[in-house]
Amino acid sequence: MTGKSFTIDLGQIMDEAFRAFEQFGESFGHEARDAAEHAAEHVRRATEACGGRGPFCDCYPGYLYPPANVYLTPEKQMVLELALAGFNEKDVSVQFRGDYLVFSAKAPEAAAPDERTQYFKRRLRMRDVDEQRYFVPADRFDQAASQATFKNGLLRIVVPPCGTPAAAEGIRIDIRTEGAT
Repeated sequence: MTGKSFTIDLGQIMDEAFRAFEQFGESFGHEARDAAEHAAEHVRRATEACGGRGPFCDCYPGYLYPPANVYLTPEKQMVLELALAGFNEKDVSVQFRGDYLVFSAKAPEAAAPDERTQYFKRRLRMRDVDEQRYFVPADRFDQAASQATFKNGLLRIVVPPCGTPAAAEGIRIDIRTEGAT
């Protein structure tokens, strides 16, 4: 390195850095505009899905009603929890049809609201649930040993694992109230 020298043009380096930042800002601006357009499209679709009442309308899309958790425990039990506040256990039906657990519920009769009533928030709209199906393969789960409990408006169905498939015809699950004899 003796005898050789080089110079660094700090101004040129700074100019290149600022150009890079400008390009980044322009690119980020385009990305932000694209994201905003995508969000606006999502809001438009949600508005259409709620019958034109806006994306924050007080309605439940069919796939969210009733709210449910479906999970597998460390013991390989399939657990389904369905929030059924206001429903009566005698109006709830749970049964297996082949590899599917089929859940139905009849909503209680509600009194018609006074037309002069002005709601600020209306989320409590119970409706019938017609045959929601959950995949629970008979070759992996003991459908006949399933248990369902209904407590405080929460229906909890536990399906244990098995090694042999169940009968071809449907198996009905009786629902019992926890704590009742």
